[in-house]
Formats: sequence, structure tokens, C-alpha cells
Amino acid sequence: MRKLLMPALTAAALALLPHSAAQAAEEEVVLGLSQDRVAITATFDGSEILVFGAVKRETPIPSDNPLEVIVTVSGPAPAVTVRRKEKKLGIWVNVDSVLVDSAPAFYAVATSAPFRQVLTDTEDLRFRVSIERAIRSVGAAMHIRGAQSFADAVVRIREGNGLYSLRENTVAVDEQTLFRTAIKMPADLTEGEYQTRIFLTRGGEVVSNYETTIHVRKVGLERFLYSMSREQPFLYGLMALAIAIASGWGASAAFSLLRNR
Repeated sequence: MRKLLMPALTAAALALLPHSAAQAAEEEVVLGLSQDRVAITATFDGSEILVFGAVKRETPIPSDNPLEVIVTVSGPAPAVTVRRKEKKLGIWVNVDSVLVDSAPAFYAVATSAPFRQVLTDTEDLRFRVSIERAIRSVGAAMHIRGAQSFADAVVRIREGNGLYSLRENTVAVDEQTLFRTAIKMPADLTEGEYQTRIFLTRGGEVVSNYETTIHVRKVGLERFLYSMSREQPFLYGLMALAIAIASGWGASAAFSLLRNR
């Protein structure tokens, strides 16, 4: 009797699952990257990552809502102290500061349609996809007014520097099965792990998601100098001083030679 009840209970449980959960098992992301490592050299001027993939299905394509795709690339997210200045007695001084707990050094969002069309506010809150939701500031001192403006300032400054971007309608989706987009990464990248996420949505709800990592590292002379500055700061300072002295002496000798001619 128990063996007969188990299939019936399983079928009933599946019938009670939300529509999005049922689709999540039917549609899955199969992802590819043009490169999963970015090398920062002395001549590095940026990189473009091609993100492409397909949708794996066990059932026919649903006909209710079209498939939409969201791709996000997020850099290292250390805490950032944001300060507000005010002019007092003719001098600009720091009056307030707030610690923003998590602010990605780089954050790009690419979508196959307008953002509010491909993702609801509820799903955005759940997965923290939009730029505003990617910034996390747990709290500020009670005496600080307009604490949210500090996080907004981080977004505004980094958008102006090209580090944060929302790229709507830049993901191409073919036959609700194949998708591709290109993410441009600037020259002033921060070294670290860059999290790449792909979301499949229908009717604004996430039906499947996939995560992978892009490794960004300094190499060659850049890596040597970076490691020395962190691990042996005293020797790094002596080397910088020696280079400065040698450069000054070399320039002086060159000018003296030109004057004597």
C-alpha cells in the first residue's frame, strides 16, 4: 500500500509547485565564454568578453511568455567609505561618512529587452540584479541624514567613470534557444574574481540561472611590481627612489649634453 501511495504523493507535490519552479526544471542554461581569464599588462587597454549560450529543454518551448535573458558581470566588492563634504567658514570639510558594505568595482547588466519588462521588482530584490540592488549598505549612524544618498553617490560616480552600466536590448535571443552578448570591460580593472550570472526569465520571473567566474590578474612586470608593493613595501620604496634619482640624473645629463653642443 505504501509503495502505491508514493507515486501519487509525488505527483501531487509536483502539481503544487509554482509555475516558475516547474519551468526551472524544464529550461536550463548551457553557457560559453570567449575567455574566462583576463591578463592585465603594461599595455592593457580593456577587454571585451563574449557571453553566449543555449537553453536546454526537456519539453517544447512554452507559448505563454517569450524567453528573456539577463547577463550580469560583477567585480570584487569590498567595503567603501563614502564621505560628504560641506562648506564651513569658506572651507570644504568632511562632515559625515557612511560605510557602504559592498560595492562592486565593476558591474554591468545586459538584457534582451527593457529591464523592467524582463524582471519584476520582487525577483530583482531576490536575486539583487539591478545596479541599485547590487550596492549593499546595511546601516548608518542615527545622526546621519539621507544615508541612502551615500550609496547613490557611489553609483553615480562609477556610472560616470564607465564602471557601472545598464545595457538594455543588447542580448540577442534567437528562436528562444540561443543567446549572445558582449560585455566591454574598461582598462582600469581591479584584479580579482568577476562573477558572471545568466538569468532566463518569463513574464518577469526567473525560471533558471547560471553562475561562472572570470579571473582578472596582473601578469609580467605589472604583477611583479604589484606583488612587491604589497609584500615588500620597503624594498619597493627604495627601488622607486632609485628609479627617480636615476631618471633625474639621466635627464640632467641629457640637457647638459645638448647645451654643450
